[in-house]
Amino acid sequence: MMRKVVDCRDMPSETNCTLAITGEEDEVVRAASEHAASVHGHENTAELRAQIRSNLKDEMPQHA
Repeated sequence: MMRKVVDCRDMPSETNCTLAITGEEDEVVRAASEHAASVHGHENTAELRAQIRSNLKDEMPQHA
C-alpha cells in the first residue's frame, strides 16, 4: 500500500508550522486531525478529517 503524507506547509497557517505526517492513510488522517485540533485550534470534526483526506499526497520514495 502506498504511504501518504500531509504537510502543514501546504495549508495557510499563522504559525508557519512545518510538520509533515507520513504513514498509511487512516493513520495520517487521525494524527493530522489531532494535530490540527491541539496545535492550530481547529475542531476535530468529520469535515476537517475529510478536508485532510482530500489533501493527502503519495509519499515520494527515498533513493539511497
